[in-house]
Amino acid sequence: LSMGWGPEGPCREDEEQSVKLAEILELLLAAGYFRARIKGLSPFDKVVGGMTWCITTCNFDIDVDLLFQENSTIGQKIALTEKIVSVLPKMKCPHRLEPHQIQGLDFIHIFPVVQWLVKRAIETREEMGDYVRAYSVSQFQKTHSLPEDEELLQRKDKAVRAVLEVLEVYKPQRKYKRQKNAEELLDEESRVDEGKASLTGGSQAESPGMSEAVDEDDLQAAEEVSGKLTASAVGQLVGLQSEEIKQFASEYAEKQLELSSEEHSERYGPLQQHRRAIASVNKQIQQKTKELKEVCRSLSLNAKSTQSTCELSETLSKELRSLEEVEEQADSGLLEKLKALVTMNENLKQQEQEFRTHCKEEMAHLQRNITELKSTSGQDTEEEKVHIRPVVSSVITNCPLSRITRYPLGSAQARRNREIAILQRKIDEVPSRAELTQYQKRFIELYSQVSATHKETKQFFTLYNTLDDKKVYLEKEVNLLNSIHDNFQQAMSSSAAKEQFLKQMEQIVEGIKQNRIKMEKKKQENKMRRDQLNDEYLELLDKQRLYFKTVKDFKEECRKNEMLLSKLRAKGAS
Repeated sequence: LSMGWGPEGPCREDEEQSVKLAEILELLLAAGYFRARIKGLSPFDKVVGGMTWCITTCNFDIDVDLLFQENSTIGQKIALTEKIVSVLPKMKCPHRLEPHQIQGLDFIHIFPVVQWLVKRAIETREEMGDYVRAYSVSQFQKTHSLPEDEELLQRKDKAVRAVLEVLEVYKPQRKYKRQKNAEELLDEESRVDEGKASLTGGSQAESPGMSEAVDEDDLQAAEEVSGKLTASAVGQLVGLQSEEIKQFASEYAEKQLELSSEEHSERYGPLQQHRRAIASVNKQIQQKTKELKEVCRSLSLNAKSTQSTCELSETLSKELRSLEEVEEQADSGLLEKLKALVTMNENLKQQEQEFRTHCKEEMAHLQRNITELKSTSGQDTEEEKVHIRPVVSSVITNCPLSRITRYPLGSAQARRNREIAILQRKIDEVPSRAELTQYQKRFIELYSQVSATHKETKQFFTLYNTLDDKKVYLEKEVNLLNSIHDNFQQAMSSSAAKEQFLKQMEQIVEGIKQNRIKMEKKKQENKMRRDQLNDEYLELLDKQRLYFKTVKDFKEECRKNEMLLSKLRAKGAS
């Protein structure tokens, strides 16, 4: 790979980048961005202009002003790239892009974004095509009309009149047909009224004594017409069977009494008492069996617990024997010292606990005294103060904490904690590998921006110096031409003046030639210096590539070293 200088700083110039640039331009041309064909535009203007055009074509509602201008300044280009990068996530672009990648013309990362934008632009144009076409047709029809439309309007009135005449002539007509025997038919209401009249007349003709002798045929006939009877007719039918209903009610009451007597005898008889006794005995048997099962379960648990305690006692005895053996084999002096330290530790713990309980008791006692004194009187007397002071001094002198402080364990631990904290702060001050990589990336980006700004400033200075030199030479040329024009008429007046004028012109031409030779010499020197610097630059690029390769190899070796060390540690631990 080789490094070149793009419009925004150093950029990669390799075959893959050029291939991706060509593919990007082909995509933009296929989408309809034909400004990419202009050869005078830089790749930055083509690509960024195409991306801006695609975003605008997508008709996406964004609160960003994407104003693209050719030959913009470095600040305008940076601002435009940042706006494009901020718009892409709002459009839900699946690819991520950074501003420095656009500024550095990293076409490998720009290509998927441009591909997605072109696809989105084409889809938007397809969606909006029918709408735009219909809108254009409606706008055209508001002010213009085709010959076919005018002819249709002329024939429309005539066709409408013809259709209306045909509908009027052949409209439908309703005809009514009389049914046969229409006078003999009666409607439903008249038939119901006749049935009611016949029933009421028959009931009035019968006497009260004859109502009980109505046979079943009459009842069936009454039931058939019950759906068409009135309330009075239904009441008469119920009265006919009143005696039979009373008889059925008396029989039902007798049956109920017999059943209740049988149930009473069964409930309170000797057989029922025997059954209840058997049921109570069965319940007692079930309860006793449950108690027996619980006792058996508790016995099994006790047996298991005794077995576990026996096993535990055996293990403890074994450990005790092993400890005794180790004690016999160990150094007696060291063992005695260890025992003394253990006993001292236990004593210190016990003293600390006693001291805490004593302090709590004393504090409670003193608080009670304070409350009592506050309740009795608001001020302490001198005698009470004299009485309290020896008590407090005795508590302080008899405090076990004075003996605890003889062993400065707390101070040593605090000193060790301070040392650990200092070492941790020193370790945190050293950046990690990830932080160093991030710093490197940020410094590279900053260097790219600074170099781009520096290059632009140098170009401005060079342009200014060139224009200044051009201005000086033009002023000299203008002054020379003015002097020639002013002295021309006077020089042409005589031959001596003419010869002198020609000599002066030759001197001027000779001076111009000398100046030209000097400038060409200076140009040649600058060209040689440029070639020399270019050679040095290529050498530095080779060294840079070698440095990057060496760093990469070194990282790989470090990774292998870490893997081997981890394997060795794992083997050593196993």
